[in-house]
This record gives sequence, structure tokens and C-alpha cells, in this order.
Amino acid sequence: MRIAAIIAAAGQGKRMGRKVAKQYLSLAGRPVLWHTLQKFAASGIFNEIVLVVSRKDLAYCRKNLLAKYNIKDVRLVTGGQERQDSVYQGLKALGSCDYVAIHDGVRCLITRQLIKDTVKAAQRYGAVTAAVPLKETVKESTAGGLVTRTIDRSRLWSVQTPQVFKFKTILAAYEKARRDGFRGTDDAMLVERSGQKVKLVMGSYNNIKITTAIDLETAAIILKKGLD
Repeated sequence: MRIAAIIAAAGQGKRMGRKVAKQYLSLAGRPVLWHTLQKFAASGIFNEIVLVVSRKDLAYCRKNLLAKYNIKDVRLVTGGQERQDSVYQGLKALGSCDYVAIHDGVRCLITRQLIKDTVKAAQRYGAVTAAVPLKETVKESTAGGLVTRTIDRSRLWSVQTPQVFKFKTILAAYEKARRDGFRGTDDAMLVERSGQKVKLVMGSYNNIKITTAIDLETAAIILKKGLD
């Protein structure tokens, strides 16, 4: 069985307010993206890992990540204008495999156990995503900010990555979305609209996405506690 991973890391991270993209910022002495790649490589699951970065970051990534830290078993692919375009470039680069895990490069606190759990579940259900139950009360409002109702959160989940799919399923979903001009907020959404059910796998509240400076500080604290 051939299993591959696509690490989506073509974002610019403008909300971080730094000259260097957030995936290359230092976390515990190493780039954020280094931590992500190490967890996927150490899982021992994947036959191939594809790293998708923006065109303008290609040289920087080669020099300051792959070469500097001697990362050899990762294939570098040029991304597109938006995340959906970038993941599609990664899928095309793979060509074919049995299953593919798609993960945000800045979710650097991913554990090897969660990677294994999602891949195992995908082999049973065909399409899965890591997710955690919402903890806060959720309210719906008017455009002007007036509450219209309080939503029952008992069946609401906050979706994370990895999201793992049969390769043929996710590729077909992406190609359908491109034909329809549809833009989704995650990979699972594209699969859902094609009629495939997506199974939720319990993620981790530590599996945060590094978006702001506070996220980076939080990640440093979590890392000190140890994840594996």
C-alpha cells in the first residue's frame, strides 16, 4: 500500500506581521515547518512526503530549511495562488497512491499518534479529518451583530488537519471543484460536496495552527511540556 503526505506551506502569514513567512519562524530553535516535517517523517507511515511552498519561497526553503537541517526525503513543489491551488499542485505531483494525508505546515504540534490514527481511520472510512468538539458557546447573529439564536454545540466540531483520503477520492473532488469554480475552506469540504461521507477523528486541542504571535508563544509553551 502506498501512502503519501502533502504538507501545505505556501501561505504568507501576513497576520503575523513578520518579514519571514510564519512557517519559517523559529520555534524552540528550529523553524516551525521543521517540527511539522519531523513528525511526519518519524511516523514511519509515508512512502513520500511532498512539501508545497510558494514560488518566491523556493530558494529560501531549500537553503534555510531543507539544506540547513539536512532534510532529504521531502519533495519540494511550487504552490498556487491560494491553499486549494497549492494542494492541487501537490496532488498532481504525486501522480498516484492509495491514500494521501493533507496537513497544514504550520500545525507543527501534530503528534505521531494523531497521524497514525487518521491514516488508520481513512483505511476504514475512505475520508477522515482530525477535529475537536467546540468548547465555547456559539451564537448566530444578524449582519449588524444582533444575536438571532444560540446554536446547540453538542454536535459541533472544530476541524483540524491531518485530513486523509483515498487518493482517487480527493483528486476527483479537487477536479470537480476546479470545473465548478468552487472554493472550499478545507479539503474535506470538497469531498463532502462530491457525496462522500467524511469521518471525524478526535484531534487535539494542542494541535493549533500558528497564525499570530500569540500562537507562536503558546506553541513554545506546549512544546516544553512534550507531546509524544
